[in-house]
Amino acid sequence: MPTITLPDGSQRQFDAPVTVAGVAASIGAGLARAALAGKVDGQLVDTSYLIDRDVQLAIVTERDADGLEVIRHSTAHLLAYAVKSLFPDAQVTIGPVIEDGFYYDFSYSRPFTPDDLEAIEKKMLELSKKDVPVERYELSRDEAIAYFKSIGEAYKAEIIESIPQDQVLSLYREGDFTDLCRGPHVPSTGKLKVFKLMKVAGAYWRGDSKNEMLTRIYGTAWAKKEDLEAYLHRLEESEKRDHRKIGRALDLFHMQEEAPGMVFWHPKGWSLWQSVEQYMRRRLNKAGYQEVRTPQMMDRSLWEKSGHWENYHDNMFVTESEKRTYAVKPMNCPGHVQIFNSDLRSYRDLPLRLAEFGACHRNEPTGSLHGLMRVRGFTQDDAHIFCMESQLIDEAKTFHALAMSVYEDFGFEGIQIKLALRPEKRAGEEAVWDRAEDGLREALRACGVEWVELPGEGAFYGPKIEYHIKDAIGRSWQCGTLQLDFVLPERLGPEYVAEDNTRQRPVMLHRAIVGSMERFLGILIENFSGAFPAWLAPTQAVVLNISESQREYAQNIAAQLKAAGVRAEADLRNEKITYKIREHSLQRVPYQLIVGDKEKEAGLVAVRSRSGEDLGQISLTAFMERLQAETPKD
Repeated sequence: MPTITLPDGSQRQFDAPVTVAGVAASIGAGLARAALAGKVDGQLVDTSYLIDRDVQLAIVTERDADGLEVIRHSTAHLLAYAVKSLFPDAQVTIGPVIEDGFYYDFSYSRPFTPDDLEAIEKKMLELSKKDVPVERYELSRDEAIAYFKSIGEAYKAEIIESIPQDQVLSLYREGDFTDLCRGPHVPSTGKLKVFKLMKVAGAYWRGDSKNEMLTRIYGTAWAKKEDLEAYLHRLEESEKRDHRKIGRALDLFHMQEEAPGMVFWHPKGWSLWQSVEQYMRRRLNKAGYQEVRTPQMMDRSLWEKSGHWENYHDNMFVTESEKRTYAVKPMNCPGHVQIFNSDLRSYRDLPLRLAEFGACHRNEPTGSLHGLMRVRGFTQDDAHIFCMESQLIDEAKTFHALAMSVYEDFGFEGIQIKLALRPEKRAGEEAVWDRAEDGLREALRACGVEWVELPGEGAFYGPKIEYHIKDAIGRSWQCGTLQLDFVLPERLGPEYVAEDNTRQRPVMLHRAIVGSMERFLGILIENFSGAFPAWLAPTQAVVLNISESQREYAQNIAAQLKAAGVRAEADLRNEKITYKIREHSLQRVPYQLIVGDKEKEAGLVAVRSRSGEDLGQISLTAFMERLQAETPKD
């Protein structure tokens, strides 16, 4: 007689084992129809799952994040079902959920075409309308291998062969299509109504270029039609805002094959970079950070001590010189510990906050590189706080306030906080991880914020708080982090003299606000679509003369602006004023200062904003005061 405890605390008792679907039906017909899956004691299961003990149960519907995950997972299998219906000789491989959708890889005699995609999507809609039941059953490993070999699915058999011998495997059958999967899935294909196939790409089996090239079909799936439409609109907006296109149009940066994943910053792009870096430097100085600089390469022995050689070696660039092995730093933390260790520290010196705009390099796979968003060479607004454990909460609160203030200055709102917990591959004892995770939870409670927990997504040396910002078209970007680390201090040996004259280990907080400068600038470019706020714009104002007679006056105005620290240019070309206005509007310059004979005689400038608003004739002093008012106060 299982007792089911529901999320609202109410309980239901049953005389016999009952399925998740049965519980939903006992609550109401509407919930029974809406049920996509269940969550039994925190574990996602199918609606057919049989409950034979006392449990906590949540019915998962399309309104839940888990529900959307199940929809996308199930739609990937619907895609495979459709492909096998249309192309029986195709072999299925893997089909995971990804951000905003899913993909499935197929082995076929030829790549699929856009016309194939159209036919496959049509078939998926047909199978959805048939409302085919999705059934789960289990086989032993050997039985599953024999089954998939018997139907010509060699890739599935190969996947299963890598699974431990004693493991029982779950399979899902819908119509005449059966797939290997852990699940859960929707109860029938009729639950899958809002989806779209997006594109076809090539992908090597198991990501290895020595293996067969497969065809990957990407798709997206949503609970509601309006959500799909909103997503497609975001994609359209993303295309318009692509930072690579805008970077070329505004002459900000470029990348080339001779330096994959590295950036060539042009003068205007470097001006944008410096606006961000100098702003961050002022904020950090005011917050009590001391700026340092550490070497780009360090001996292998230091990376072995830190644990990076064991846990991060594949992502590191390594070189040999004079019979020694060096690694180009992928992160700054071991170097900052060396600075801490270079002197005898007292508890009176803590917290010690060391900051570095540190250039790092990571050997990211070629296929993952994406403009400024995923690079091999990058600079972080990195800092490490060495403190006593008793200072942890205050340091976390201070950092949180600083990060939120910085995001506000850049125009970002609705920051989402997430807590990334211990990954499978990690350093340190379980008790140390318990202490670190609980410490960050306590810090977040002290900050008075809500957060979402992400199991398995922490760094190998410690859990981290993540700050996710939302851009102008609703996309979320993870930028800031605060990581609590007890492991690296144990490995690298920093100590301070405590008040009782004993030697103690400091707690180490790794923190960044913008994260990778390259990526953050890419986010800014796309967020503002190149139309940066005046305080960030590479060119804040351009002075335009109407005719040759104002040439000297326009030059003088530009010189005064530059002397006052304004990033200004003078356009003195012998072109029509309408032509010059249009050209600088396309360059998204925030302000155009137009001078004709009237302005020259009155000692004024006629100001036109980027939006086309005529701000009238004003003095140069009044204009500079306007610019100053738009600049964040440090």
